[in-house]
Amino acid sequence: MYTGVVNTSVRSPAATRLRSPRHVARHWVSPALFDFWASRFSRTLTWDRPLARVVAREAASIDAVTLRLRPNRHWRGLQPGQHVNVSAEIEGTLVTRSYSPSRCAVDPRCIEITVKRIPGGKLSPHLCDGVQVGDVLDLGAAFGEMTLARPLAAPLLLLAAGSGITPMLALLRALDRDGFDVPVTLLYWARTRAELCFVDELRALAERSNFRLRLALTREAAGSDDEIVGRIDAAVLAREVDSLSARDVFACGPAGFVANARTLLESNVRAFQAEAFTLPAPQGEDTDGEVWVTLARSERRLAVPRGQSLLTALEAHGLKPKSGCRMGICNTCACGKTAGSTRKLLDGALEHEPVTALKLCISSAASDLVLEL
Repeated sequence: MYTGVVNTSVRSPAATRLRSPRHVARHWVSPALFDFWASRFSRTLTWDRPLARVVAREAASIDAVTLRLRPNRHWRGLQPGQHVNVSAEIEGTLVTRSYSPSRCAVDPRCIEITVKRIPGGKLSPHLCDGVQVGDVLDLGAAFGEMTLARPLAAPLLLLAAGSGITPMLALLRALDRDGFDVPVTLLYWARTRAELCFVDELRALAERSNFRLRLALTREAAGSDDEIVGRIDAAVLAREVDSLSARDVFACGPAGFVANARTLLESNVRAFQAEAFTLPAPQGEDTDGEVWVTLARSERRLAVPRGQSLLTALEAHGLKPKSGCRMGICNTCACGKTAGSTRKLLDGALEHEPVTALKLCISSAASDLVLEL
């Protein structure tokens, strides 16, 4: 029979969580206010916001710099080959771009990002020329699927061009730490020798492990035994890579490079995985003229060009949608579409489904649209 007496000796998990110190403290101070005052003691001390202090910087090539970052305790880490969004405040605006960090051999608490200076870019010139030791950057959660499954099941072929070398270096450092249990070949393209990064480290790795290195130059003659000349093509791959059909392939670089690698290899190797850090040229017939984009939440109606990424088009109107990688990987810019057709910039595919989610950075307007923004 019910007596009206409640046993309070055992608390539910929910009740326990409600009485946690962080939950209780939230009733007295907001995370933003805590971060404001905590930054007076330490610039990386926050309520729950991942930040990283720049602890070292050095030139990586003629147009790139490597920054060593020490994250605070709120950052959850990453797997080699993944990306992370890095943000810095520039002229009062938080600007975010994606980089593929590698672990730092001299300090396991740190990660390193290598930033190539992009002419006309927003964040890369700031990171290359403005950020100094002691500065603090925002870090996002790790993302990306170009990671190693251990144990390795087949020999590896790594293909990199330009900044695409950074995830490959992360994979190679992980292999060096855990052991090269399968043969690994890296073909690394750049226009000139001065634009190559990590050459000394890569050559040292090739001397002591089951690793073969080829540095491919497109605008200079070869000057050493590990250098070759020419762009990626079937002849180069056949000459430089043995047992090609048995390889697992990872490729990273500009969109054109990745597209060529995919055409040459995807159906001819054991497995193929790739990521591009630039978008291909617009495809399809609906790349000229303008359409109307209606923003349902803000009740705005904007004319935007066909064939241009919706993210870029909205930014041209002064809007600041959330964004990160700008290459369709991190989902930061994803939003709802309730009417209209779009074209995927990665492969030119049309999407006519009226109610769906899309990524602003890799989608262009093929007709008038209504977006949940």
